[in-house]
Amino acid sequence: MRKIVLMMSVSLDGYMEGPDRQIDWHQVDEELHQHMNDTLRPMGGFLDGRVTHELMAAYWPTADARPDAAPVEAEFAEIWRAKPKIVFSRTLKPGPADWHTTVLPEVVPAAIRALKEEPGGDLALGGADLAATFLEHDLVDEFRTYIHPVRIGAGRRHLPTTSFAPRPLRLVESRTFGNGVVLLRHERTGT
Repeated sequence: MRKIVLMMSVSLDGYMEGPDRQIDWHQVDEELHQHMNDTLRPMGGFLDGRVTHELMAAYWPTADARPDAAPVEAEFAEIWRAKPKIVFSRTLKPGPADWHTTVLPEVVPAAIRALKEEPGGDLALGGADLAATFLEHDLVDEFRTYIHPVRIGAGRRHLPTTSFAPRPLRLVESRTFGNGVVLLRHERTGT
């Protein structure tokens, strides 16, 4: 069965974006970008909220056409375009959309469980609001948290502050990149 993998970059003080949705503090160099490409290439698709999808769709469809595009960026543009994407949004029109995208109006837990039963690679989950919904329905199987060596002091928290039942996790990988970013990868235990 494929897994739902929540991948999120966070500041050392636990924020995934600044007060005005800034993510310019992310420290993505060639090594980290190549790791992301290698991690996302075998994934079966992307599950994103509207905001995350719109940010990605505004840049990646043609990023490799830029004359100054680094090889790792061009590689990711190809990965992003090729992958199926499911975007959860109450404001976008439901149904097929550009770039192998399907828009759904809400998260239906039974449908997500059925999606996990389908063949293919794991599914990368992105977006804070969507992650909160998936956590509320206990649908996240793995957490890949990329901690960037910066304090930003305010903004949006990585994980919601609402209470959930404790869920034991097992550390399956930790890695430090040359730029100081640390990956902590946790999986569910006993399920």
